[in-house]
Amino acid sequence: MAFERLQAELARQGYVAGPDLAMALHLALVLGRPLLLEGAAGVGKTEVARALAAAKGCELIRLQCYEGLDAAQAIYEWNYQRQLLAIRAHAEAGETGAAVEARLFSADYLLERPLLRAIRQPVAPVLLIDEIDRADEEFEAYLLEVLSDFQITIPELGTITATTRPMVILTSNGTRDLSDALRRRCLYAHVDYPDPATELAILQARCPGVGQALGRQIVGFVQALRREDLEKKPGVAEMLDFAAALAGLGLADLTDDPAILQAALATLLKTQGDRAGITTEVAQRLAGRAA
Repeated sequence: MAFERLQAELARQGYVAGPDLAMALHLALVLGRPLLLEGAAGVGKTEVARALAAAKGCELIRLQCYEGLDAAQAIYEWNYQRQLLAIRAHAEAGETGAAVEARLFSADYLLERPLLRAIRQPVAPVLLIDEIDRADEEFEAYLLEVLSDFQITIPELGTITATTRPMVILTSNGTRDLSDALRRRCLYAHVDYPDPATELAILQARCPGVGQALGRQIVGFVQALRREDLEKKPGVAEMLDFAAALAGLGLADLTDDPAILQAALATLLKTQGDRAGITTEVAQRLAGRAA
């Protein structure tokens, strides 16, 4: 099936996508609709866009959202410094009036930000709008024109229609509710922490140097660690860092050296409270269970 081919393409890029996610991606590509991915931080939502761009052999254009993001950072702005220099040059040459103004507000002085850049590419890129829930609600209104009609209106230039239709992926960690208007324009998939078999497949794909036995221990340990009362549960990226750290430290079994295992927790635990809570004794208990 077509979605299985996409699943295989992503796997060749080191991303192991479950059937539901692969189907959602396939439908988004076929229908030309944006795909909204929701889930906890660290489950691999951003990596989906990177793997898709690599699989399709196209550019990845990323818009990182944050509080206070506005059209100037996301869509376009004018190059005011160049415009000022041009005004001085025209004045010295004795040029003024509407002709000068028209030249100043032309494409030559336009700074493309991610959204405008994405719709003006000759080859359709993957547009990643990352952590949309961190942006203000007002910013979502800026997105609606882009996501519904793939066009952007610039008052001085008019409406710019997409040269190609980008493949759009939005991610959200669920820090606030997104508007119904935005959700209606998107297909939807929830991305959760992978099950043990999937996480082991990810580890084998991304860290082939880690042996089978140690790989199973690592996945079992991380899965057990996520069930602890933590402020920030380790994601897939942290699991891969943990595996790389253990391999680099020469540890072949999680129960071999408690000091090395405890030191390697720096890759998994990212708050002082979590580091204090997972003592050497707790880590050894989890490692023994994982083994």
